[in-house]
Amino acid sequence: MGFMSTPERLIEATRELLWERGYVGTSPKAIQQQAGAGQGSMYHHFAGKPDLALSAIRRTAEEMRGAAEATLGGGGTAYERISAYLLRERDVLRGCPVGRLTMDPEIIASAELRAPVDETLDWLRGRLAGIVQEGLDQGEFSAHLVPREIAAAVVATVQGGYVLARASGSPDAFDASVRGLLSLLAPVGTTQ
Repeated sequence: MGFMSTPERLIEATRELLWERGYVGTSPKAIQQQAGAGQGSMYHHFAGKPDLALSAIRRTAEEMRGAAEATLGGGGTAYERISAYLLRERDVLRGCPVGRLTMDPEIIASAELRAPVDETLDWLRGRLAGIVQEGLDQGEFSAHLVPREIAAAVVATVQGGYVLARASGSPDAFDASVRGLLSLLAPVGTTQ
């Protein structure tokens, strides 16, 4: 991990605790202990737990965007890029850090804490819809596909795949969902 400044350590500690315990279970004291920072130091850098949680959630959302863009912004046809996004290496049983935040009632109840989650999922759907549109323009996909709907289906497949994998304790359900969606999307006149 290398040397991290105190605010960085506090943000990382909050991210880990939100992941493990949720918002309610993440106490300022637990954050301080995990970060190895005193109370004075925490309140010097952040107004309090909601402020820290917002920074932590924003960081998680930025990382998800970065990871998605790494495959979606790569080379290849529209199908290949969507396929690379769906098939990329994931810790399936751990789940999606952003998806997990949507399960937290306290985060969803707060417009401010929910905003980075909502914006990131919106960005992802928009990015995917643009790629589907490129594929349509290139004649890759069957003409009746609606980019916005395909994008929503891709995001729902990933998020739902995580839930099914966690429920069964195996990534197989995630992998099957992704393969099923890709076979439905397979470009006209190709065999998978």
